[in-house]
Amino acid sequence: MWSREELAEADSDELAELAELALRTLAERGEPAAFTHLLRMTAVAGECVGIAARSTAATGSWAGVGELAGTTRQAAWERWRAH
Repeated sequence: MWSREELAEADSDELAELAELALRTLAERGEPAAFTHLLRMTAVAGECVGIAARSTAATGSWAGVGELAGTTRQAAWERWRAH
């Protein structure tokens, strides 16, 4: 198990690998509780993508966000701007 301190020190690639492994492990369990956790994490992931998009735009540009997301600046702004 990772501590909060260890997670804070991990780089983005390590965190992404850990998150993907955790999600895939939950998906393979076939348990109602695991399915419920995955549903909740889907909502959390959506919120976090918006936060990351706004942070990325604040330090760069919405055009950069659009490029990373494979869409236009306008589409990225409309999808992830603060409401």
